[in-house]
Amino acid sequence: MQPNDLYYEERNPSPLQQAWLDFYAKPLARASLYTLCFLLFIALFGSWLAPFGANEQFSELLSLPPAWSNHGDLRFLLGTDSLGRDMLSRILHGARFTFGLPLLMVCMAALLGISAGVMVAMNVGVASSAVKHLLGVLFSIPSLLLALIIIAVIGPGLPNAALAIGLVFVPQFLLTTRNAIVEELGKDYVIASQLNGVSSRYLFVAVILPNIVKPLVTQFTLAFSAAILDIAALGFLGLGAQAPVPEWGAMLALSVEFAYNTPWVMALPGLALFITLISVNVMGETLRSTLQARMEH
Repeated sequence: MQPNDLYYEERNPSPLQQAWLDFYAKPLARASLYTLCFLLFIALFGSWLAPFGANEQFSELLSLPPAWSNHGDLRFLLGTDSLGRDMLSRILHGARFTFGLPLLMVCMAALLGISAGVMVAMNVGVASSAVKHLLGVLFSIPSLLLALIIIAVIGPGLPNAALAIGLVFVPQFLLTTRNAIVEELGKDYVIASQLNGVSSRYLFVAVILPNIVKPLVTQFTLAFSAAILDIAALGFLGLGAQAPVPEWGAMLALSVEFAYNTPWVMALPGLALFITLISVNVMGETLRSTLQARMEH
């Protein structure tokens, strides 16, 4: 027999748990979260879920409309393109290039940029000031233009496009981290911790880091959204993914000349790209506003 609790103890959620509860209480944020989880699942397992290969052709079923059309076929739910390739399979395969690859590159850029930003911000001097001004110049250049410059040097192709996008966002994470830490270093709670003799590691991890989550989350969201758009734009321009890779931007480029006769070939990858970008932006903005509200309280 368990003893009865004689005293009532109120259990309040931590600030992070409360922020998550506030975020999850918003229907639009929940919908964007479910969409992104679904896209991540598709990016990881889309090649196994696809009913056909990405480049498997059915020569007798060219430009077949979606299954709900009068001339559709249930075997091809989203129809086929001008070469007889299943659109559903190509979109599922393409999720790893348009969604998974930018996510991987932004995570790597965030790891490198945040680590370098911490080292630069925690060591004040001439080198830190020089890095600040250099990054300010790089930050003023649009990410797509900077990626185009890098691709012009190393050459086109999907691996080079991914590398260029990853390199583009490292300075942005570095500058954002550096500015956020420098701003916090002048506040009273940080000065008090320094007067107590805490180590630099403890000062950053336990004191500063919880208070710079909002700008880092904002930067990650912006970078992820821009990376998806950039890799699709490079594929559309023929500088990123090359045919027959089923990247959504490259699929849009190939479907331009067939847009009037087979509009679903352009509409489907465009819709997938639109939903992805909207979900990323909605989730990032909601998470940023939630964290801001928690910090103000």
